[in-house]
Amino acid sequence: MLQILCLALFGLLPGVRADPGALIRLGMDIMNHEVQRAMEESHILEKMAAEAGKKRPGVKPIKGLSNMKVKDVITPVITLNFVPGVGIFQCVATGMTITGKSFTGGNMEIIVVLNITATNRFLQDEETGLPMFKSEDCEIILVSVKTNLPSNMLPKVINKFLDSTLHKVLPSLMCPAIDAVLVYVNERWASLNNPVSVGRMGTVKYALASAPTTTASHVQVDFSPLVQQQMGKTIPLANTEEALEFPEDYAEGSSQLLLSAAFLTAELGLLQKSLDVKIQDKMIGELPPQTTGTLADFLPVVAKIYPKPKPLVTQIKINKSPKVTMKSGQSLLHLHGTLEMFAAQRGKRPVSLFLLELHFNLRIQYSVHENRLQLATSLNRVLSLSRGSSSVGKFNENELTNFITDYLQEAYTPVVNDVFQVGLPLPDLLAINYDLAELDIIENALVLDLKEA
Repeated sequence: MLQILCLALFGLLPGVRADPGALIRLGMDIMNHEVQRAMEESHILEKMAAEAGKKRPGVKPIKGLSNMKVKDVITPVITLNFVPGVGIFQCVATGMTITGKSFTGGNMEIIVVLNITATNRFLQDEETGLPMFKSEDCEIILVSVKTNLPSNMLPKVINKFLDSTLHKVLPSLMCPAIDAVLVYVNERWASLNNPVSVGRMGTVKYALASAPTTTASHVQVDFSPLVQQQMGKTIPLANTEEALEFPEDYAEGSSQLLLSAAFLTAELGLLQKSLDVKIQDKMIGELPPQTTGTLADFLPVVAKIYPKPKPLVTQIKINKSPKVTMKSGQSLLHLHGTLEMFAAQRGKRPVSLFLLELHFNLRIQYSVHENRLQLATSLNRVLSLSRGSSSVGKFNENELTNFITDYLQEAYTPVVNDVFQVGLPLPDLLAINYDLAELDIIENALVLDLKEA
C-alpha cells in the first residue's frame, strides 16, 4: 500500500473584506475530487513519462544510463488536508518503472514508489482578480526502490548510482507534473470573470470580495457579485445589518453555496420590466369569463354603465424593484405596482375603468436545473389595495380583494413564472454540478448543500 504524505496547497493574501452577496465554502469532498480529476483528465504523469527519454534543451544526459524510458506509471493516489490560515496539505503517491542501458552494458530496470510534495500557494491574480494556485518547493520522497542490477555488484556502487540517477530523473520528471495539474485546476476558476446573461435584461458576474480563507474543514470564498443591466447600469445590493454566515448544522468538511436575499433581489431587479404585462384573454385558468359582467358581481355599478358585457383588458405594471425576503423554510417575493382594468370596445380604444395601487407577495420555491437557479411562484396574499383612479365612480376597493386575488393567482402568476424560466446563474467554478445540491432556506439567505456525483 502506498504511503502518502501531504502537500501544503496555499497561503493567503491579506485583504480588506467587503460585504459579500454570496459565499461558497469548499470542503474536502469538492477539493479532493477536483484535484484527483485534474490529475486523471490531464494524463500528466503519462505525458511526463513519454517525454522522459527525449532530449531536452539544457538537460544533461545522465551518466551511466542511456536510452532511458519510463513505463508502468501507477495511478496516483491523492489525499488532502486543510491547514487553517495556510491552505491544503496534499499528498500524491505514485510509482513507475525506469528502464535503459546501465553503465554495466546490460538492460536495467528501476521500480520506484514515491511521494511528491510541494507547497502551492493560493493567490489572487493581480491582473485578473481570479484565484490561482502557485507551486513552490517541490520535493520527491522515495518510499521504495528495486532494481535488476547484478547482485554481485558492490552495494555502495549500486546505491551511489541509484541515488545519483533518481535525484536527477525524478524531480525534473515529477515536479512539472504538479505545476501542470495546478494549471488545469486554475483554468476551472477562469469562467468567474465572464459575465453571465440573465435573459436579455442584463448580466451577473461573481467577482471576489476578498482573498479566500481557510479553516480546518474548508476553504471559503466570498463574492461581491456585479449585477448589471443591459445598458450598463449596475444594480447595487442592499446593505444588510446582519453578517452573511453559514449555518452550523452541516456536516464538517461538506461544501455549500450561500446566496443572500439581497443578491437575489438585485438579480430579479434585472427582470422587473419583464413583469409588466397586458392581459386580454377572455378565458383564463379557472376564472369565470373576463368581462364587465363578471366584474359587476363585485362592483354592481359596472352593470349600469355596461349593461351588455364587454371583454376586460388588464394591465399590470411593477413600479418598484422586486424584493426577496427569507426566513427559515420560507421565501417571499414582494411586488409593488398598479393594476388597471379596461373595458374593450370594438373599433375603439379600451376605456379605463379603474386603476389600483397594490402590494402583494408570492411564495418562491427554488430548484436548480442545468446549473441555473430556478424560481417557481404562487400567490401568497394581497397585502394592500388602494384606488388610484376610477371612471366608474367611488367604490370601496376592499370589495375587489377576492376578485383581484383570484386574478393574480390565475392570470398573473403564470406570467411571472414564464419570466423566471430564464434562471439565475450560479458561480461557474471547478466544474461544480449544482443540479445535485440540496436546497434550504434560512434567515435572509438560500443555501445549496453541494454534492459530488
